[in-house]
This record gives sequence, C-alpha cells and structure tokens, in this order.
Amino acid sequence: LALALGGLAIYNLPQRAADQFGPPAASLGLAQRYYLSARLLSNAEQLTRPREPEAEPAYFVIASGESVTSISNRLQAEGYLSSAETFRTFLNYSGLDTILQAGEHEISAAMSAIQIAHELQDPTPARVTLSILPGWRIEEIAAALPESGLKFTPDEFLKIAQNPPTDLSLPVELPAGASLEGFLFPGNYTIERRMGAKEYISLILVNFSAQVTPALQQAFLGQGLSLYEAVTLASIVEREAMLDEEMPTIASVFYNRLAAGMKLDTDPTVQYAIGFNPAQETWWTNPLSTADLGINSGYNTYIYPGLPPGPIANPGLTALEAVAYPKDSPYYYFRATCDRSGRHNFAESYQGHLDYACP
Repeated sequence: LALALGGLAIYNLPQRAADQFGPPAASLGLAQRYYLSARLLSNAEQLTRPREPEAEPAYFVIASGESVTSISNRLQAEGYLSSAETFRTFLNYSGLDTILQAGEHEISAAMSAIQIAHELQDPTPARVTLSILPGWRIEEIAAALPESGLKFTPDEFLKIAQNPPTDLSLPVELPAGASLEGFLFPGNYTIERRMGAKEYISLILVNFSAQVTPALQQAFLGQGLSLYEAVTLASIVEREAMLDEEMPTIASVFYNRLAAGMKLDTDPTVQYAIGFNPAQETWWTNPLSTADLGINSGYNTYIYPGLPPGPIANPGLTALEAVAYPKDSPYYYFRATCDRSGRHNFAESYQGHLDYACP
C-alpha cells in the first residue's frame, strides 16, 4: 500500500506543480517535467512567499543580452529573492527564461518570486520620458501622450490642464476660468509609468517655479508686467521667433508697440483663436486668410489692443528671459527674410517694413 501511495504521489507531481505554479513549458520532456515539478514543490515557499512584505518598489535594470543566471543572482544579491536557484528552476519550468525583457522594471521584495518573474516579461519600461516642446499649446502636449505607455489618457490630462482643480499648487493666481496654458514648462520629464495626470502636471508646475526664479519675476515687474502678463507675452515671442538669438529683439518690438498704444498685430494670437485646422492637421493655421484676421476673439491682436487674455502656448526659458531682458531697440515692425533662414528683418517705420517684402 505504501509503495502504491508513493507511486501515485510521484505520478501526480506534474499535476500538483501545474495547479500551484501554472502550466509547464511545452518544450519540456517528460523527465524534465517530473524533475522540475519535484524541485518546485519542495521549495514552494521560496517562490510564493515575499522576502520582505513591507518593502517599497524599486527599479531593476536588465541589460540587453544578460543571462538568466546573472539576472537571478543579482535579484538575490539585491534582496528581491530568497533563492536565485529556485527562481531559475521556475523560469525553466514555465518557459519564462527565454522571454525576460531587457530594460528597467519596477519590482519589490514585497512581491513573490513568481510575481517578479511575470513582471520581468513586461516590455514596457517602468519609467518613460515625456517631452514638451517650447511653443506647444496644451492640446499638442496631450497629443504626444498616447504612445508613452502611461496610465492616464490625453483626455484626463486635458481635463486637469484646462480646468485646474483648486487643490493644485499653482505658480501664479490664474484669472477666473483660465487654463494652465503658458505654465506647462517645456523640457524632458522622466516619470513613473504608473503616475497619474494630476501628479504629472504638478511635476511640470514645480519645474516652472524652479526655472522662473524670483530674479526673473522681479525683472518682469521692472518691465511693468505681472507674471501672468509676462508669460502671455513670452508665449507670443516663442511662436514668432525661429531663432533664439532674435527673441530679445522681437520682444522689444512688442514692448515698443504697447508703449506707443499700437495693436500687437501678431499672427500666432489669431492662430490660437482659430484652433485646430483639420484640413492642415495643425493647431497653427498657415497662411492666414483675410477672413481669419477678422475673427472676433479677444485673442485677435489685429482687432483688440494690448495683450491677449492669456498665453497662447507654453514658452521656454529663452522666450521668458527675452521678455524679462528685452533688447533696447527702435523697431516697431519685423517680417521674415526671403531666404527661409528663419531670420527676420526689423524696421522702425511701416514703409521700411513694406520695403522688406519678398518679390
């Protein structure tokens, strides 16, 4: 009877292992299945019990081409596993040893070895780097999100950015109904993939406050502008300039127009008012028609004098510094040169401006 029961137990090893650890790899032979099943069952706690139940998540990097032995040994040495050998046995049994993904993974010693093994199959990196380009409006930032692998959607991002909640820490007091346009500071942001939209936006706003220093804000005041007005003007400078070195001169043109009581007459504000152009598939319609220039919007600086109601894009530090420290110039006009270099010709008079027209 004892021999019969022992034989039955041995016979049932693969089924018991499959019930506890999942199905074996199809490539395993019968002898391998019995051998690996027996080893797993005899070391089950090393696979199912976390090494440190209260441990915090951390990042573990698998190098391209790194061997399973190296990976498992490092996991044990860094405190994630109780036994690298048992971990390898499970990988061989399940077939996961062939599909460990190179890259950065977020794991924890509070996970079981089996959970860690499955997490290391995820090809999506634990952290992603998002870029915000100078001159992008909120919608363009949102449009860059879908391919990032983040947990939140563009719509969730837009909901917060366009209607910031009252508990969001802002670098400036926004006018009633204003969005965060202008304050989503351009740059590269490396964030955890599990981060939510509100956390991401908070991170961007913190960067804005770090970059727009008290000295820079004092310089804005010296130009007669509040922080909100300065960001508004900088957003226009950002959209008008192709070359960073021209930004202080372009800023001076707008300051001169404001001081003279002239309208700003700047195309980007009209483009912002128009919004998305489905025919051109852009938020920045170009060229503008006569009808476009007549659009009845507070952002249309061809109609309404002074600054528009708010920023039209998210300016970078160079544009903000140009508004804080504009060039001292006599110019009231500028237009693009005819060589498509991105440069502008600047003029003191309207006639001089007309003289720079391309043939």
